[in-house]
Amino acid sequence: MKKIILTGDRPTGQLHIGHLFGSLLKRVELQDQYDSYIMVADVQALTDNFNNPQKVRDNVFEVVLDNLAVGIDPNKSTIFIQSMIPEIAELTIFYSNLVTVSRLQRNPTVKEEIKQKKELFKDSVTFGFLGYPVSQAADITVFGADLVPVGEDQLPMIEQTKEIVKKFNSIYGNILKEPEALIGSVGRVKGLDGNTKMGKSLNNAIYLADEPEIIEQKVKKALTDTKKIKIDDKGNPNDCMVYYYHKIFSQDNLRNIETECKSGKRGCVHCKKELSENIIKYLEPIREKRKYYQNKPELVREIIENGTKKAKIMASETLKKVKEGMKINYF
Repeated sequence: MKKIILTGDRPTGQLHIGHLFGSLLKRVELQDQYDSYIMVADVQALTDNFNNPQKVRDNVFEVVLDNLAVGIDPNKSTIFIQSMIPEIAELTIFYSNLVTVSRLQRNPTVKEEIKQKKELFKDSVTFGFLGYPVSQAADITVFGADLVPVGEDQLPMIEQTKEIVKKFNSIYGNILKEPEALIGSVGRVKGLDGNTKMGKSLNNAIYLADEPEIIEQKVKKALTDTKKIKIDDKGNPNDCMVYYYHKIFSQDNLRNIETECKSGKRGCVHCKKELSENIIKYLEPIREKRKYYQNKPELVREIIENGTKKAKIMASETLKKVKEGMKINYF
């Protein structure tokens, strides 16, 4: 049997090129080697979007479209909606007895994300947000995931899951599988403004669904070397976000771009135009495939429903074993 991978996305917006190079392309590659479960994590999205449920609902479809557009094959990967698997919520309740509040508060990822959400939570974080590592442990274990692809900043979440699994198994028997983190080789893609994070709220992202004219407009606003004022000024490519993106999308001409910039033979307008053309060309097949599925909403709905049904069968089997171990299988 193939090993199981669990991965997914929070439906808080369309996916962008940061997601593409950070996880989606690897996800497509892994689906041929592993039994892949791709979760649309709407429950997790609601932990910090509880006051805007329509935003989460609207983006469930968008996230699925983006996954299909990059090459996720529903015959190889199981796409499902988190909230449609009630077994996850049940496991979350059971696991919450095994984790102290102080342990959750010490989780480095949680601490950092609470800091980022200080405007939302003010002086007091919600129980749901503080406890989402417990919910994440339920996500992982309910499908018996062997591997969970994560960035280094998410490693504390996997450690928390492993702690829960070990404690559960020590009390109730060897029922749950202990997962391992699968660290991606690609680092986080920076935003057009140079920010280390690319995102909708920062208005610095290129989305997989962006039309060519939108991409052109966004690239025109990309941060360049502030010391290069005139066309013939010598530039420093390492201080330019346009060159940063050329390293991703313009490999064939990269050395020439660097040389021309450093020697003052390349203007920023021309450089941005070339980058826009390359990004548009790269994303074109993804954009076209996305439109194909966008025009077939019933097909997408069928993919989601079939995936959720399959996920629910596996989740119910795990929950049955858990309840047997906990002596709460009354009938």
